[in-house]
Amino acid sequence: MNRYCLALDLKDDSKLIAEYEAYHRHVWPEILKSIKDSGIQKMEIYRAGNRLVMIIEADVSFSFEKKSKADGSNPKVQEWEQLMWKYQQALPHAKAGEKWMLMEKIFNV
Repeated sequence: MNRYCLALDLKDDSKLIAEYEAYHRHVWPEILKSIKDSGIQKMEIYRAGNRLVMIIEADVSFSFEKKSKADGSNPKVQEWEQLMWKYQQALPHAKAGEKWMLMEKIFNV
């Protein structure tokens, strides 16, 4: 099992943040299926202010490249991503078009 940690910001607007959280209490079934089909066993998102942190636990079949390719050909995932972008904003140091950014582990006990 591999673990990944990613970060992304939300637009700093309490109404938009509340809407974003409401969507995540009722994620579309097609999105949940795409997550599981990619090899992700567990996904959690945490929020502090407008900063999001996602923790993914995935089996050895998972890769971000395969997930991206599958998502790119899935109209429902594309619809979800377009909708979520209403609420999200890239981290200040993100490259153009980059959303969730993989974080570097700097400490472990």
